[in-house]
Amino acid sequence: MPKTMPHKLILAAATFALSTIASGSPALADTALTVGKAAANADPIIPVNVGDKLGIFKKHGLDLKIVDFTGGSKMTQAMTAGAIDIGDGAGTEMALVAKGVPMVAVCESATTFPFLAVGVPADSPLKSLDDLKGKKIGISSSGSLTDWLSRELSRVKGWGPDGVTAVAIGNGASAIVSAMRDHLVDADIGETGLFLNMEEKKTGRLLAPVSDFEGAAASGTLYASRHLVETNPAAIRTFIVAWLETMDYIRGHREETAKIESEITGNPESVMLRDYDVTKSMYTKNCKFDKESLATLKRTFVDLKLLDHVPDMSTLYTEAYLPK
Repeated sequence: MPKTMPHKLILAAATFALSTIASGSPALADTALTVGKAAANADPIIPVNVGDKLGIFKKHGLDLKIVDFTGGSKMTQAMTAGAIDIGDGAGTEMALVAKGVPMVAVCESATTFPFLAVGVPADSPLKSLDDLKGKKIGISSSGSLTDWLSRELSRVKGWGPDGVTAVAIGNGASAIVSAMRDHLVDADIGETGLFLNMEEKKTGRLLAPVSDFEGAAASGTLYASRHLVETNPAAIRTFIVAWLETMDYIRGHREETAKIESEITGNPESVMLRDYDVTKSMYTKNCKFDKESLATLKRTFVDLKLLDHVPDMSTLYTEAYLPK
């Protein structure tokens, strides 16, 4: 006959089981997700780093591996290869969904473009956006958000499709600084924080924010891989909940956010405080897709020759995973 389990041991086991159920935090491992960022330091993208550093995603049972890419096209290549679960990029990558990249847009995280700007070398004679006609403008990669914005500048200014020449130089800070220093480009479209930092170092200056010539176009967008949609849709919902909680924190904690973002970008806190004040209003509070953003993207997919036809936008995004 087996020995009877001591009463105290039974009580301890029951207490542990009840506490586990009550807390909702199981002994099971966290859900591992690989998040691919289309840029290392862009403001609509780095909230995932902020939330990760604060432990917000971990609190929701997500264990993130965050990978930086130099452009949306490289991020989507990784998505196609099955290397990432969540893409953290821009609305322009929705065109690649129409071309068969196995992902779907699940959150419009930012709408407008104050986080991007046109910067020029410190010794540049250019004084305004009007001076950029016929100039070479650095972009991250062909078909990227910055490529599209260079074309939008030419369109808005009435310069025609060849009003400026886009030069793909990547979106890394060192590549941009080098290209400007060596005058390989006359200007660059990049992060506002980068140009504010260059001003402090007297290596460049901010000419104008992109929001001076461009409106809403889903400047920040989250994507879920089709594999994740099919195998673990609950993880998508949880990721978005944690993202929105992170955004709530960012909106209410200026100094703390600037400090964390300074650690991520390498820019001084003084720069990130200025950057915070410029960009804090661009974030959406519910991840819903803006009608103006969708209309703008629909037009530009064909303008950029990313697609040879106007797509059915409803097939490229979903709001099914947003909190009710």
